Amino acid sequence: MTTSVYTPLRPSLPSSQRVRDLDYHLLHWGQPAADRPLLVLLHGWMDVAASYQFLVDALPASYAAAAADWRGFGGTPVPPGTDHFVFADYLLDLDYLLEQLSPEQPVDLIGHSMGANIALQYAGLRPQRIRKLVNLEGFGLPATQPEQAPQRLIDWMDHVRKLRQGELQLRSYPDLASVARRLQKNNPRLPDDKALWLASHWAQQADDGRWHIRAHPAHKAPGSQLYHADEAAAVLRRITAPTLCITASDDSLASFWGDRYTFADYQQRMQEIPDVRHAVVQDAGHMLHHDQPAALAPLIDAFLQE
Repeated sequence: MTTSVYTPLRPSLPSSQRVRDLDYHLLHWGQPAADRPLLVLLHGWMDVAASYQFLVDALPASYAAAAADWRGFGGTPVPPGTDHFVFADYLLDLDYLLEQLSPEQPVDLIGHSMGANIALQYAGLRPQRIRKLVNLEGFGLPATQPEQAPQRLIDWMDHVRKLRQGELQLRSYPDLASVARRLQKNNPRLPDDKALWLASHWAQQADDGRWHIRAHPAHKAPGSQLYHADEAAAVLRRITAPTLCITASDDSLASFWGDRYTFADYQQRMQEIPDVRHAVVQDAGHMLHHDQPAALAPLIDAFLQE
């Protein structure tokens, strides 16, 4: 692995925003302008706000953007005693964040993976707050049946007990290069310099000298509630913002769910959105904003400028 580290073209400025008794950690690029919507970036599961640096560098410098670490990721803490997470909390956190970041003006919202699922649901719940919406590989989850509920609750209880007993821990690494290699294992297209840069934000060195992922271990536990595809679809139908769904040429859904939830199922679900269009980024996987930021940025820019 090379020792050179990626140098951002547009370095971010950090800030802290009080959200529901939590000090949310944010990154900012550029100064918001009264005549242009703020671009708000939502990261995915087991990721951090800094993950968007490569995309920001590929977008025109005229964009003012902000990204937050979700609760329990990166620099955003969790309430004392946290032993599980609830999806609805992300929606309410976002509601408070946007109230502070852009109180008078709708925003342009981009989400990746889990962050895109949050963005899609929020855009249906608060349609007046979103001008345009970009979904990066936010697929949702397979539909479930009521018969799955008992086992899901059992699994959730067992995982929470393991967490509280100290049995549910995230792996640590001996050095930063090992963290970078772990990122590249998940994403073989990630070059060495970007992997090293991202590793320094994705993990931090603790007093024991090892590098620990900046995420709360409760994120590894399953949610207590099943995913209700019919309820999610009802929210999607409320979206008023023009929506661009961008996927990678690699079929991530096949590796995630096999035939339980296919790409055709996803496309059918996205058709619930009243004004939706689709685009594909070639030679990219699930982390398409890392793999091909130079190809992704023009798609987003053209859509936002329409």
